Amino acid sequence: MNTLGIGGSTIEKELNAIKPKAHLATPIQENEFHTRIHKACKLMKQQNIQATYLQAGTNLFYFTGMKWNASERMVGALLFPNGEIHFIAPQFEKGTILDFMLVQGEIHCWEEHENPYELFISIFKSKKIETGKIAIDESTPFFITNGIDQIQSSYQLINAKPITAGCRMYKSSNEIAIIQTAMDITLEVQKAAARILHPGISAKEVIDFINRAHIKYGVPSGSYFCIVLFGVDSSFPHGVKTPKKLEEGEVVLIDTGCRLHDYISDITRTYVYGNANDLQRKIWNLEKETQYAAFNAAQLGAPCANIDIASRKTLENNGLGPDYQLPGLPHRTGHGIGLDIHEWPYIVRNDKTTLASGICFSNEPMICVPNKFGIRLEDHIYMTENGPHWFTKPAHSIDNPFGL
Repeated sequence: MNTLGIGGSTIEKELNAIKPKAHLATPIQENEFHTRIHKACKLMKQQNIQATYLQAGTNLFYFTGMKWNASERMVGALLFPNGEIHFIAPQFEKGTILDFMLVQGEIHCWEEHENPYELFISIFKSKKIETGKIAIDESTPFFITNGIDQIQSSYQLINAKPITAGCRMYKSSNEIAIIQTAMDITLEVQKAAARILHPGISAKEVIDFINRAHIKYGVPSGSYFCIVLFGVDSSFPHGVKTPKKLEEGEVVLIDTGCRLHDYISDITRTYVYGNANDLQRKIWNLEKETQYAAFNAAQLGAPCANIDIASRKTLENNGLGPDYQLPGLPHRTGHGIGLDIHEWPYIVRNDKTTLASGICFSNEPMICVPNKFGIRLEDHIYMTENGPHWFTKPAHSIDNPFGL
């Protein structure tokens, strides 16, 4: 039988049918940034950390609300345990820093010929902090940490992950609501993309449509990313250099998402255009079984590792693998999601992070069959006080992936 919900429509028809949904989500408000700072300060005091450096990027935004892209110039902020924030930036950027500033703090600037790392250390000296641990945002480029180390030996630079991840891993109800709206939008885009398929369509045509569809739903930036793979191309998890065009009876893998109010969606659907053969059907059904095994292993108080272990056990029990061997699962079962598409925790056997309410992560135990195809069903989970909860309802069946 032909797959339900696949093909039969046009790009124009699908775009015209879309009604915006992005307005249903509310951005993070200023009071929540202050709540995050309060938690970070509490963690710093517990760990006897003198300050945490927040590098331009998602960590700086998470705690201060300031959006600034990282570059070759040092731009960031020092957060002290008493809640004080001290921004560091080039002098010529001071006006723009003030314009982007949400949470108020003192600005320290240097001219282009001056050393920003000396300025960094001088802030501690001015506060009579002569020694101690300084937590450095783990996304900070080496040239910055090296630059600081070259001019001082009094302070111990440590990884800020216990502070940054210690806050960001646990999403608030407001964050989850934004992610939910983004996921809902992307799932509808997935359904629309499936309907425009026809033999001979190129991956680029589908990618362009998905971008336009996200925009029509009210996401100005369109797709945050998009992977479209047909046939044997789908056996390569993140794609190929020159994607092939769609042919009858081929596997279709579409992995896409958008960024809404700075939070990201990420959903993969895989199905067959036309009639599925026995091997495609067998692997698709096993992929769904594995995805549910992973979901059931996501229990409060258990380590993230248990989820990955459950995925591989299911596959091994069905003759695939073991470990990362193919046919089987070549990568981790999933990843955390939030302001970054891949963030803590990671759903892999060496991640012992304890699952707790507010943790959000993908469930995507892809099965790759070399030289034939790959099947990836990806939905995300958020942990509640009652256990795991799906952001999006998993694919229904290979003959009716969207449960029509």
